[in-house]
Amino acid sequence: MKATEIREEYLRFFAERGHERVPSAPVVPQDDPTLYFTNAGMNQFKDVFLGLGKRPYTRAVDTQKCIRVSGKHNDLEEVGISPRHHTFFEMLGNWSFGDYFKREAITWAWELVTKQWGLDENRLWATVFEGNEAEGLEPDLEAAELWKECTGIPSERIVALPASENFWEMGAVGPCGPCSEIHYYHGDLSAQSAEGLRHGEEAYEEFWNLVFIQYNRDETGKLLPLPARHVDTGMGFERICSILQNVPSNYDTDIFLPLIHRLAEITGTSYQDGRVIPMRVIADHVRALSVSIADGAIPANDGRGYVLRRILRRAARYGRQLGQKEPFIHRLVQGVGETLGDVFPELLQQRHHIELVIRSEEEAFGRTLDRGLEIFERFAQKGEITGAEAFQLYDTYGFPLDLTQLIARERALPLTDPEAFDQALGQQRERARKATRGQFRAAETAGDALDEPHSVFLGYTATRCTARVVHVESGADGQVRVWLDQTPFYAESGGQIGDHGVIKGDGFVVQVTETVKGRGGITHVGRMQAGEAQQVSGTVTVQVEESERQAAARSHTATHLLHESLRRTLGEHVAQMGSLVSPDRLRFDFSHFTALTAEQLEQVESLVNERIRANMSVQAEEATLTEARASGARALFGEKYNDRVRMVRVDDFSLELCGGTHVRSTGEIGLFSLTYEGSIAAGTRRIEAVTGRAAENRMREQRVLLDQIAALMHAQPDELVGKVRGLLDRNRDLERQLARLERQMMASTSGELSDSARTVHGVKVVANRVEVDDVGTLRTAADALRERLGSGVGVLGSVVGGKVSFIAIVTDDVIRERGLKAGDLVREVAAIAGGSGGGKPHLAQAGGRDPGKIDAALDAVQDIVARQLQD
Repeated sequence: MKATEIREEYLRFFAERGHERVPSAPVVPQDDPTLYFTNAGMNQFKDVFLGLGKRPYTRAVDTQKCIRVSGKHNDLEEVGISPRHHTFFEMLGNWSFGDYFKREAITWAWELVTKQWGLDENRLWATVFEGNEAEGLEPDLEAAELWKECTGIPSERIVALPASENFWEMGAVGPCGPCSEIHYYHGDLSAQSAEGLRHGEEAYEEFWNLVFIQYNRDETGKLLPLPARHVDTGMGFERICSILQNVPSNYDTDIFLPLIHRLAEITGTSYQDGRVIPMRVIADHVRALSVSIADGAIPANDGRGYVLRRILRRAARYGRQLGQKEPFIHRLVQGVGETLGDVFPELLQQRHHIELVIRSEEEAFGRTLDRGLEIFERFAQKGEITGAEAFQLYDTYGFPLDLTQLIARERALPLTDPEAFDQALGQQRERARKATRGQFRAAETAGDALDEPHSVFLGYTATRCTARVVHVESGADGQVRVWLDQTPFYAESGGQIGDHGVIKGDGFVVQVTETVKGRGGITHVGRMQAGEAQQVSGTVTVQVEESERQAAARSHTATHLLHESLRRTLGEHVAQMGSLVSPDRLRFDFSHFTALTAEQLEQVESLVNERIRANMSVQAEEATLTEARASGARALFGEKYNDRVRMVRVDDFSLELCGGTHVRSTGEIGLFSLTYEGSIAAGTRRIEAVTGRAAENRMREQRVLLDQIAALMHAQPDELVGKVRGLLDRNRDLERQLARLERQMMASTSGELSDSARTVHGVKVVANRVEVDDVGTLRTAADALRERLGSGVGVLGSVVGGKVSFIAIVTDDVIRERGLKAGDLVREVAAIAGGSGGGKPHLAQAGGRDPGKIDAALDAVQDIVARQLQD
């Protein structure tokens, strides 16, 4: 049975039992800061479990893209070694939202695996939760009885296990509950036993987890009952495929073998012996990289981007074991699309972008990998790798800690003092930490949703309304947070910042400085402008700052025009990776690998302004997500959409899924002006622009600036290019003349310096302080001294810009006959002034931190030379 058939049969089985077939959520979540990656099928329904959101259905079925490489769920070290663990995997899931519970979940699970798929009942085991007295949780006797009643499975194959195995939690906080797992026994039937399953013997393979979600664990660790009981099941797609295809590991299924065969073809090797683990790891890792990059993630130095970088570099290092020193991982991306593209079409649509991102990362790491391995070998000579050395490999050569640990394990080397790595990394992160804008975010946990209906959004058609206060909170920081039954205020989302404005009532005024999502609705965050927080109640008048709203709408519609203009100028591979929409500017991040030329930027700006002048109509309409995608509406990577979505159409030019506010016609934008284009990550560019009044102001500022420069140059604006070019040519001529004069002066000075030489063990030594304006002149003086000296050693020092600089020279005969090297000499001299340095045997440079010790350092030169000559 092919993998595609297994997946489709699962989805069809539950669809026939009243489950809505829903698309996979992005593997890169944008709405949950606690998650780097979607690690379970239930992530997209977390709001439903917490009572903060609803769906138009109570049963659902899907296949979810999942990645587990960080946090509580981290399978990275098992990949390739274990036949069943992966970084990326598909999770087949069926759901009940306050509808059916344990009986139906168990009955249908048994029916599918035994009747539909024909698995041998005698090889199936069920586990249930044994309870947890410390948390006051009873054993799940109900599930145990239902397994016997609904399936006929004998009691001896129903095993109670502790919370570590049978109480499922998404993470440190969030929905959770007891679970019941189905295991398949691969060994001799006469040898199976409950003890073998309890001890986790390899022959027992868990492939389906039925989670009965009843609780939410809050940030204090306390378990709180949820408003309703739900079912969340997760079946490992790769695992069930290996069972049904009767192969020894997931890597031997038709999911992985095409990738492994392609890898063997690329590397000229075969899938056997010592190449099995490297091939498995690479095949697994390229899948994780492909799906995450397709959903908008980019390798970076922090957050989920660093996790991706770790995965890619781990794969690249395994590639060395297959003889690959040139980029090769990107060549597997097409194979990933061929095996997964039918269910996740973004892998086909974004193939070119994924390949470019991976290749760029491979090339960058390849430049340091070999050097890093050399340094590792040097560290390894003493029989261990220290935490400080591991950090040096990480900081200088890009080796993630787990990569260093992997290589150390292969060499049977201990990693000592790992705390030193953590300490150095913590110090680095502290230095690099950026100040973030403090802003209110409502804690989204069970019970936080307000009971009373609220937050009906009127902002698409109104900026002012009368409303009723539903709930108020005030903090010690003086902030007040208000929830209304209805509001025209737009809450920050989709890149558009939240509205500002006022809420006025009987005896009070709240100045709203921020509007965000919280407590299941729209939270107005602000401060009391009049009255006290306790007075905020009753009927109020709500007014959005209209000029800011309109300016934000201009920016937002312009962003849509920009997106389509970039696609038409650069190609179909362009996709939105992020955005910021504010009243004063817009920012747009998109997939592209090279800087835009001046001609391309001009074309993009012209296309946008042409559409503005055309005064195209801008209309919004609602549709199901399936209908919207079928109509060609573009979606933001990583954004989670509801089942009914809002589409914004700009005439026949642009169609995007968008919940933001927009102008009624493009003519209202007025003017569009690009202000910046640059790279923010491999394969991702950023454009910034202004619209309307801000664009007018920018043009006015540029005109004033141009007039000022023209006045300084005594020229008309159209003559400036020629005038500036002539000025630059003249400046270069003067610089050449100055350099020639400096060389002449240094030649003269070098004679005086040479005459001051002292003889140390038969070698002439010069050590002097010179006054120069820059290090380049100091180097010129050193070159002149070396030439004038003929045979000998020289060290010149100077304070340039408040910093100490030394340059040492050694003539060829002294290097050859006496073994003296400039690099060794200058390093010792600089150390006296609190610095370091090095260089070639004949010329070396160093710096120092203490200008007050430059003379002492130069006075020590003769002694240092004498000692080095004797050594």
